Amino acid sequence: MQNATVQFDCRGTATGKMRNELDVKMVLPFEEGPFTMATDEGSFHGGDASAPPPLALFVGGLTGCIMTQIRAFAKRLGVTLNDLSVDTRVQWDWQAAGRVYETAPRSFEIDVSIDSPDDDDKVVALIEAAKKGCFIEQTLGRQNTIRHRMKTADGWKEV
Repeated sequence: MQNATVQFDCRGTATGKMRNELDVKMVLPFEEGPFTMATDEGSFHGGDASAPPPLALFVGGLTGCIMTQIRAFAKRLGVTLNDLSVDTRVQWDWQAAGRVYETAPRSFEIDVSIDSPDDDDKVVALIEAAKKGCFIEQTLGRQNTIRHRMKTADGWKEV
């Protein structure tokens, strides 16, 4: 396979004060899942903290994505990994806007620690390849258009 479209679908259902049950599945280029997950918020948002908040899953997903690519590509590039750890820090700006608030990303920092007997140049090439192969990092590094639609009696309406 030289080219493929990768698609994940998620169906979220509100089940508690702020809890959401999520069924996520890969549908292209092959089917995997469903993976059942949940999010919740703490008391700040009126939730019960019965599951991680969405931002925790987001940062965890980013960290797991780069770690997966490093391990997968190490084999392909012949880099020995004795140990791997990644520390990720993500910051957002938060500002009150009347009765709601607005947010904006401030920084994404990913520290990669690889124990390898290989030359630094080889390890750097591995990290560079993993950065390009990480779906989440590549998504964050580009401007994206995100469509929102609302279901109405007449069908779907762009919001």
